Amino acid sequence: MNKEVLFQDLGTKDYKETWDYQELLFQQILDVKIKNRREATTQKTPNHFLFVEHPPVYTLGKSGDITNLLVSENILKEKGATFYKINRGGDITYHGPGQIVGYPILDLDNFFTDIHKYLRFLEEMVILTLADYGIKGERSDGETGVWLDVGTPFARKICAMGVRASRWVTMHGFAFNVNTDLSYFDLMIPCGIRDKAVTSLHIELGKETIDLNEIKQRLLHHFSILFEAECFAKKT
Repeated sequence: MNKEVLFQDLGTKDYKETWDYQELLFQQILDVKIKNRREATTQKTPNHFLFVEHPPVYTLGKSGDITNLLVSENILKEKGATFYKINRGGDITYHGPGQIVGYPILDLDNFFTDIHKYLRFLEEMVILTLADYGIKGERSDGETGVWLDVGTPFARKICAMGVRASRWVTMHGFAFNVNTDLSYFDLMIPCGIRDKAVTSLHIELGKETIDLNEIKQRLLHHFSILFEAECFAKKT
C-alpha cells in the first residue's frame, strides 16, 4: 500500500495535452497492477494529483447528451473554445481560465476500494475549502458536485465532478469555479441540469479575484487529511 501522492501544478495547459498526460499516468499505474497480478510481484503503484487551468473548452462525458451544448462548434470556435467527447462519467462541463481543475490519478487499492466514497471525499475536500472562506458548500441528492443553497430557488453549483475508474485506478476529477467567467456557461446546460445555476467563489465573496495558489494549497491540505495521504511535489 502506497499513500504517497506526487503533486504537479501544470499551470495553464491545453485540454487534449493534459488528457493525454492523464492517460499516460493512468496506464502506467494499470501496467504495474497487471504485472503484479501476472507475476505475483508486489511493486508499489504510484499516485498522482494534477492541478491545471485550461483555455476555454467544453467536454461531454460518455453518458452525456449532446443537445445540452446549445450552440454549434463553429460558434464555440468564434468564442475561442474547443469541444471534446471524453471517457469520464457525467454530462457536459466547461473548463476555462480562473477555474481550478483537479485530476487525482490514484490507485484506490492504496486507499479504499469504494467509488462512492471517493466522490464524497472529493466533494468534502471542496466543502472544507469553502468553509475556510466562510461559505457553506453542500451536496445535492443525486447530483454529484458541490452546491450552495441546496433546496432553495437559489441553488447553484460551484464545483462539478466527473471521473473514470478501471481496476480501481481513477482519472479525470473536479472543476472548481474560483475566478471563472460564467458567461461561458450560457452556451450549455451545465451537467444537463436545467433548473439550477452556476457560480464562482469570487462572486460569492464579492471580490474581483481570489488567489488561486492559496485555494490550491487549501485543497491539497484537505485532500491529504481526508485520504490520509502524503503529498510531494513532483520534480520536473
